[in-house]
Amino acid sequence: MEYRTLGRSGLKVSAIAMGTFSFGGVGGFSKVASQGVNEARRLVDICIDGGVNLFDTANMYSLGRSEEILGEALGEKRNRVLISSKARMRIGDGPNDEGTSRYHLIRECELSLKRLGTDHIDIYFMHEWDGLTPVDEMLSALDTLMQQGKIRYIGCSNYSGWHIMKALGVADAKNLPRFVTQQIHYTLEAREAEYELLPISVDQGLGVMVWSPLAAGLLSGAFTRDRAPAESRQAAGWTEPPIRDEERLWTIVDVLEEIARNRGVSVAQVSLAWTLSRPAVSTLVVGGLSEQQFKENIAAVDLKLGEEELNRLNMASRPAYIYPYWHQHNFARDRFCPGDWALHASHEDVGMV
Repeated sequence: MEYRTLGRSGLKVSAIAMGTFSFGGVGGFSKVASQGVNEARRLVDICIDGGVNLFDTANMYSLGRSEEILGEALGEKRNRVLISSKARMRIGDGPNDEGTSRYHLIRECELSLKRLGTDHIDIYFMHEWDGLTPVDEMLSALDTLMQQGKIRYIGCSNYSGWHIMKALGVADAKNLPRFVTQQIHYTLEAREAEYELLPISVDQGLGVMVWSPLAAGLLSGAFTRDRAPAESRQAAGWTEPPIRDEERLWTIVDVLEEIARNRGVSVAQVSLAWTLSRPAVSTLVVGGLSEQQFKENIAAVDLKLGEEELNRLNMASRPAYIYPYWHQHNFARDRFCPGDWALHASHEDVGMV
């Protein structure tokens, strides 16, 4: 296993993290899976044996059941690993059952600790932007939790670029805790993060955790132009991630399959290896339904793609050169910083005048 530093923190995380989205199967999460304690314990042990040291969950996954199952599955192994969890999403019918208010965050953190059976959460994510709660209230509540020893590091998830920069600006201005990481959706199929989120991560020192790095299985090799598993979350009605251009998706899968065939590895391993090669990426949060899937995904860390392979994948998948980036390419590229290159490096062969 490879261990990477999480942003500008001193924390080392495994390049593959275990996602527990499939633990519990309560409510709408039954469309994904409904793994119980015994199954979860077996998969957790496979990941620990493979060197995984980070396990990701959230208070709203199966309405807290995911946290309970993870806590039971880890048992005495808890102090050997890191746990990340999240708050912000609606978890009840009350007026304060969502958001990042001081009331909600402190209450939800304490409930998560009880469900996990632990005295602290190593990385606590704001699961989504909350435009109604003042940013300084959110950060002050997180500071309180850090001072109490209940959380170690903080991060954000599913924020836009200006949301992140606003939070970092308030943190710096008011001497409040700073995000050290962001958890985002980023794959060969979905590269929108390169416009703002990856450049911000490079520039501001945020370690990137990628959720659903195989696009809910669409980049795993199970799906092709002519084949879709009957028992998949898509078939069950799951709509994330949205696919806006199916032809582009299958073109990407075609390239993945050819590279995988030539290298004697799986499509999933090629897809994960590409994502691990990207700027600021610290870890990929990978889920799975079987021991074999986790073993295969963990092995992706050892696959290093060559320049020609990376170029082929880039050409099949790179995002459109939208404004103002094409204009910057014309007139500012001789003064780009490392953050700029997180996007622009993929477009170096684009002819601009």
